[in-house]
Amino acid sequence: MAAHDGRLKVFFGNACPSLASEISAKAGIHLGDMEVSQFSDGESKVIIKESVRGDDVFIVQSTARPPNTSLMELLIIIDAMRRASAARITVVIPYYGYGRQDRKTRGREPITAKLVANLIAVAGADRVLTMDLHVPQIQGFFDLPLDHLSAVPLLAQHVSDLGLPDPVVIAPDVGGVTRARTMAELISAPIAIVDKRRPEPNVSEVLNIIGEFEGKTAIIIDDMIDTAGSIVQTAQALMERGAKAVYGYCTHPVLSGKAIQRIESSCLQEVVVTNTIPLPAGCTSSKIRVLSVASLLGEAIIRIHMDMSVSELFR
Repeated sequence: MAAHDGRLKVFFGNACPSLASEISAKAGIHLGDMEVSQFSDGESKVIIKESVRGDDVFIVQSTARPPNTSLMELLIIIDAMRRASAARITVVIPYYGYGRQDRKTRGREPITAKLVANLIAVAGADRVLTMDLHVPQIQGFFDLPLDHLSAVPLLAQHVSDLGLPDPVVIAPDVGGVTRARTMAELISAPIAIVDKRRPEPNVSEVLNIIGEFEGKTAIIIDDMIDTAGSIVQTAQALMERGAKAVYGYCTHPVLSGKAIQRIESSCLQEVVVTNTIPLPAGCTSSKIRVLSVASLLGEAIIRIHMDMSVSELFR
């Protein structure tokens, strides 16, 4: 297929400006000039300060911290680009907020992950590039082309570089088994599965751990850490049942509430995350290490612009 005719430009909102700048620098992509601010009443304000007519535009914006403002910014930026006659608009959402509300678990619940997909489409996006959705089925909520990247190979490489003795990969719940198995295959390690129940949101209880992990280095892998209650509780249960050491890995550091304090006071040796969401202001935890996904996203952006395969990045 022929390369896209329009010039490639990357714009960004206020959710992850440092990641957007890093993508621009590493991939050699023009970073567009745009102002995203707020009116005095809190409404979002967007001013595009250069022409995008006929351009292939990529908008980098995680819908997090805070999710409602970041989502509204993204929708307004998409609308502004459409009205400014951009030829194609790709939204790059490193972290897809509201992804946990992907199904009805009780009566009269919304499916907000689908609602957000609808909003992005109606605003005028042409395609979506995202990373480690909470559940892969969310890809089907979009009627737009969607490329779904994973940070698991990047995290697995870090595990390999550490050279941890006798590693075993831990799936923190049944839903995370596929992700854990992928990492386990990449580092040639066995897996174990935590059986837990969630009586209410952000609350979990470890019931059982299936698999051999006694005397081994446990590596918990998840898509996100929110309040950190679940990963800290899982780490404690692993240590009490005979694990030698516990490390935590995740793609998205939501880290709300007292998450950082919980990690600092936990038995976790280290928690490795990526920069899909910037760490909270003032975070100085010695236990949290950040890996960058800028190179992966930058390569994907270039491949999409050139109408090349993105799936080759998974190999």
